[in-house]
Amino acid sequence: MNFRRLRAVTRKEVLHILRDWRSLLMALAVPLLMLLLFGYALTLDVDRIPTLVYDASRTPQSRELIERFRGSRFFQILGAVNDYRAIERSIDRDECLMAIVIPHDYSRDLLSGAEAQVQILVDGSDSNTASIALGYADAVVQAYAMELRAAAFNQKGGAEMKPPIEPRLRVWYNDRLESKNYIVPGLIAVILMIIAALLTSLTIAREWEMGTMEQLLSTPLRPSELVLGKMLAYFGLGFIDMLTAIAVGVLVFKVPLRGNPLLLVATSCIFLLGALFWGILLSALARSQLLAYQMGMLTSFLPAFLLSGFVYSIENMPRLIQWITHIIPARYFITILKGVFLKGIGLRILWGEVALLVAFAAIVFILATRKLRQKVA
Repeated sequence: MNFRRLRAVTRKEVLHILRDWRSLLMALAVPLLMLLLFGYALTLDVDRIPTLVYDASRTPQSRELIERFRGSRFFQILGAVNDYRAIERSIDRDECLMAIVIPHDYSRDLLSGAEAQVQILVDGSDSNTASIALGYADAVVQAYAMELRAAAFNQKGGAEMKPPIEPRLRVWYNDRLESKNYIVPGLIAVILMIIAALLTSLTIAREWEMGTMEQLLSTPLRPSELVLGKMLAYFGLGFIDMLTAIAVGVLVFKVPLRGNPLLLVATSCIFLLGALFWGILLSALARSQLLAYQMGMLTSFLPAFLLSGFVYSIENMPRLIQWITHIIPARYFITILKGVFLKGIGLRILWGEVALLVAFAAIVFILATRKLRQKVA
């Protein structure tokens, strides 16, 4: 390894980056734009569910139940209707997601001690959202029913009625159950993987298309020096993108950073190295910039977004897909990000994921060097 040749390759690539100011601007602006767009638009929170009310009872008891829904942050009462046809029309137009139907004999059954029924109509087009909405509605109704049962028991001269089991819930790491605390750290991994792979996927392919690769091959430059030199030039850009993503996550989205910031930066650099080497490997495999770009997008965005556990839980995937996720480096980096950001854990627990990221970067570097050596031969 000759550091003079390595520095020359790095300087050449840096000059190329600085001269192409449009690509430089996009490389710095796109990660910030993606983080803000996905951070605000992509949310898993199900609250303020648009709800209609069909109150056929029109009694104080029915109005009290409606107020329970109105007072919950999970429901947004849009208004009242007088028949099922209005509910069906609103659901068909996507104006509401749920409707509460209180029958006309609700108050009579409630006061007589009989079982009073309440109908909940939900748009099941999105099964996940519908299931969550039904769970919220059932919780409101059950809590109200428990209060009515206790009040009736007290009126009959009994002692104060208490539930047989009193659950005391405590949520760790994300006590407010905000999806941004779960999504934004994962977005950092996805953005770094995409940007790093796309930045370097065109470097060697561009040399072949411009006819400058033959000039490089006529020099004493070794394949490892060429790979490292090009990687170091783009590592600076990736490092700026990484710091920007972390700063936006902490300062803009208020994601708690409970762990060691130095560990976060160090592991991010390791993941960034692997992603940059992966882009160089793709560039060495394809002599066309278009093909290299397509391969970079296909092998960076889709696996990092779909198979890393960023949005979809790996435990709920088919067994075969779960096995495939073990070769996706973003899976391990997202585990590290969530561990450092939300749980505040350190290297003593995350050493396995860090070791796998180091192994990935080393393996991809060796493969890129060997493939470039074959191209040279």
